[in-house]
Amino acid sequence: MDLVLTLITAPNSGALTHDMINEATAALTQAGARVGDTSWLAQNEACDIAFENITLEEAEKALGNCVFSADKVVQKAAGRAKKLLIADMDSTMVTGETLDELADFAGVKDRVAAITARAMNGELDFEEAIDERVGLLAGMSTAMLDEAWKRIEYTGGARVLVATMRANGAYAALVSGGFDFFTSAVRQDLGFDFDQANVLLTNDDNTLTGKVQKPVLDRQAKVDALEMLAAQNGITARDAIAVGDGANDLQMISIAGTGVAFHAKPSVQKQACIRINHGDLTALLYLQGYARDQFVGG
Repeated sequence: MDLVLTLITAPNSGALTHDMINEATAALTQAGARVGDTSWLAQNEACDIAFENITLEEAEKALGNCVFSADKVVQKAAGRAKKLLIADMDSTMVTGETLDELADFAGVKDRVAAITARAMNGELDFEEAIDERVGLLAGMSTAMLDEAWKRIEYTGGARVLVATMRANGAYAALVSGGFDFFTSAVRQDLGFDFDQANVLLTNDDNTLTGKVQKPVLDRQAKVDALEMLAAQNGITARDAIAVGDGANDLQMISIAGTGVAFHAKPSVQKQACIRINHGDLTALLYLQGYARDQFVGG
């Protein structure tokens, strides 16, 4: 069978039941699909349901009537396992926004966080938003970067996602509209092969100037990075899985073979084909057909 539905619930929740599977199967059958076997990827957490005879669009429409709490992703069965992972950092690989954490030390977190939220929802120009936010940090000691880093927490499944894909021969890249101080630290800690981000400019006295090195790494820069890394690895964008949560990730997500909006902003959810709202980052492994007993790291 050429198509597959993957159902994913919250990690270690045991929330995926046979009733949910039966409801999804019935919806596909009523839409004209011939449904095959169900394969557990993680018992009562994630499974694959093979099917054929209808289109992806017809399957998605049919599953839209299923109201149970699980991520529902339909895709072609062939070529699911990708050779390139390209990931956003803030609110994707890490739980928060690193710029907001920096702003907390400067006493302007609320102002910066409000701008961040609007920018990530696509309501503000990204470059203007980053210039405005960084400008509020002028005069801050660069030592505060280290202090902010101590607060950073990884999203569930981050380490396993990177380790498992690399163990299976994939190249892992972290491309962020945040700052290279943080992406470098995340790359080294999680084992990414590559990182790219914006650069905060500093004064001779080790304080921040309040400016970012130009050009700013924006949504187009993420697309350029994906295409560059694919070419360097002898593959195409169709061989990549891309993940992010903000408006500046949409183009990257749209051209990747598997583009994932991860617990994303409302405007991003509306435009992305694949949305993960229940699972953690291990959901990206289930989407590629990996079972839990194939996971590496943790």
